[in-house]
Amino acid sequence: MFAKITDSMYASPQIDTSAIAEAKALGITLIVNNRPEGESDDQTPGSEIEAAAKEAGIAYTAIPITHGGFSEGQVDAMIAALESSEGPVLGYCRSGTRSTLLWSLARAKSGDNPGVIAAQAAAAGYDISPIRQIVDVLAASAK
Repeated sequence: MFAKITDSMYASPQIDTSAIAEAKALGITLIVNNRPEGESDDQTPGSEIEAAAKEAGIAYTAIPITHGGFSEGQVDAMIAALESSEGPVLGYCRSGTRSTLLWSLARAKSGDNPGVIAAQAAAAGYDISPIRQIVDVLAASAK
């Protein structure tokens, strides 16, 4: 269910509380919810995921991303989340795409190579071409 982008980052479509056991088994130490509450009638509320995660000893944070795009604050929040985690992170949204794109922007702003970021995302089944230009700019600005 979880797509491995790197050893420290996984992305996933919407999860429910039963997915917490799989996350725990993979050593996930932080779950990042990138889906706005109430986006879909069939989504598990973030509060339920958070409670299950905390019960399993997994940290949880929400950085909701609407279809309107990404803000600098969201990218900075993702950087902080990634830096605070002591192990692998799982980001989820409706399909895993927004989580992967936000991770890509965060890694670019942290100075990672855009080509490597794109290849890692592609190997996990995600296409960052909609934000590739921004990834390139962020990576160049980090140097």
